[in-house]
Amino acid sequence: MIRNLNSADIDNVMDIWIKSTIKAHDFISKEYWENNYDTVKNVYIPMSDTFVYEDEEGIKGFISIVNNEFIGALFVDIDFQGNGIGKKLINYVMNKYKELKLAVYKENKISVEFYTNIGFKIVKEQINDDSGHSEYIMQKSLNKS
Repeated sequence: MIRNLNSADIDNVMDIWIKSTIKAHDFISKEYWENNYDTVKNVYIPMSDTFVYEDEEGIKGFISIVNNEFIGALFVDIDFQGNGIGKKLINYVMNKYKELKLAVYKENKISVEFYTNIGFKIVKEQINDDSGHSEYIMQKSLNKS
């Protein structure tokens, strides 16, 4: 089931975020992510529309949309990656927003491949101001028929 984030979910969501972001971005120091934990929890999550994927065992992943168009976060519990949860979350938000953009680190090849496989196109390459690493801006639009 996919539903809106509620305040009781925040610790579970942040646990998923810190573990999966460190795993996905091993080319950036663990300390960088740990130093950004409070900003993600107290600034980015509250300013986003966040949806969680939950089953009978609990929350397995989440997606956060900023300004009705930008995927600020898509993270799946590291023990449940590769089971289609990320794709289900993307499909869910595509039905709500119709066009989405995101930034993904160029070195995060698994995520770049994931987004490409589900129809996102690279529209720009740039340097991330905070980390100094190259990232792609990717975009996907629903076909207007």
